[in-house]
Amino acid sequence: MKEEISRKLYKRAVSLMPGVVNSPVRAFSAVGRIPLFIDRAKGDKIYDADGNEYIDYVCSWGPGILGHSHPKIIEAVKAACDKGLTFGAPTRNEVELAELIKSLMPSIEVMRMVNSGTEATMSAIRVARGYTGRDMIVKFKGCYHGHSDGLLVKAGSAALTSAVPDSDGVPKSYIQNTLVAEYNDENSVRELFDKFGNEIACIIVEPVAANMGVVLPKPGFLTFLRDITDKYNSVLIFDEVITGFRLGLGGAQEYYGIKPDMTALGKIVGGGMPMAVYGGRREIMQCVSPTGKVYQAGTISGNPIATTAGITALKILSENKNIYTEIDRKAAGLEKALKETGLSVNRIGSLLCGFFTDRKVENYDDALSSDTKKYAEFFSYLLENGIYIAPS
Repeated sequence: MKEEISRKLYKRAVSLMPGVVNSPVRAFSAVGRIPLFIDRAKGDKIYDADGNEYIDYVCSWGPGILGHSHPKIIEAVKAACDKGLTFGAPTRNEVELAELIKSLMPSIEVMRMVNSGTEATMSAIRVARGYTGRDMIVKFKGCYHGHSDGLLVKAGSAALTSAVPDSDGVPKSYIQNTLVAEYNDENSVRELFDKFGNEIACIIVEPVAANMGVVLPKPGFLTFLRDITDKYNSVLIFDEVITGFRLGLGGAQEYYGIKPDMTALGKIVGGGMPMAVYGGRREIMQCVSPTGKVYQAGTISGNPIATTAGITALKILSENKNIYTEIDRKAAGLEKALKETGLSVNRIGSLLCGFFTDRKVENYDDALSSDTKKYAEFFSYLLENGIYIAPS
């Protein structure tokens, strides 16, 4: 494995970007290596600046469901670029993509297009607060919804009834209305609603937790969240930034048969370009400016290049549903192989994670029991043998 060029780029980047990366998830510090600098990708392969070839199991953290540089997407994007990159005005593409999304996820009656998952979740929460006239929200320990101030929290010393910032630079006042519950623990949610129910605007949840490794919801857990939000007239937000169009065309909400009030989408919806969406019930989304008083804007939102890539990707998936059967089959084979090595493995569809722990992983504390040193050794072994997986 050659690293000469990556090391030179690393030295140049050290003084230019924190940790030499533009997103911490790309850093290899957790596995004791320097990050690879990627030059190109095609199909299931990724190539670094030194020319090393890897089978890519990261897939740009989700968008690459069709493989890298899919010819139809590349062709469509090139044609769109010839017309112009951004107009700051409505386009036919926005309408076509919105119609396509609504047909695949009927719970999203009205939507807004934005540029990142962080924007989508942040905006959805603001709308839920505007709609209900309440300030408090409930999120789950180990679920990640982007880096907006009110969501970078962890449980405080008073367990579920207090929260503390999970990042420097986040004032305590920003998260005083964020309540933290345990994923897969109905009682922890019930306690919060017993105490603050009439002040809670929404629950935001990854229907399948996919940021602490893959953690599936226990049977009945999502139904419970639907029921308790209905009981207290709170908004149920599904963060399907990762699961949307990944577990199937209808996402986790179709897979589990649960209809959320609002949904945040990202990754695949942009077909590899920076794009995300939030939306939901018409009466809720009518609160968004200019029809309502909840403000949200973005010059690049719904830009013609990202919408072109998104339309093309979703059409390919819609017209080739066997893709989901095939990636599920392949993931099942990988799950079997990993379990034979003794790893604790969670899988749903093509979302899969192996944990170096003897525990069944059902929540964040279980995930934290993993042996990270063993994972680092595992990561390096695979990398040096041409297999690229997540560096933590």
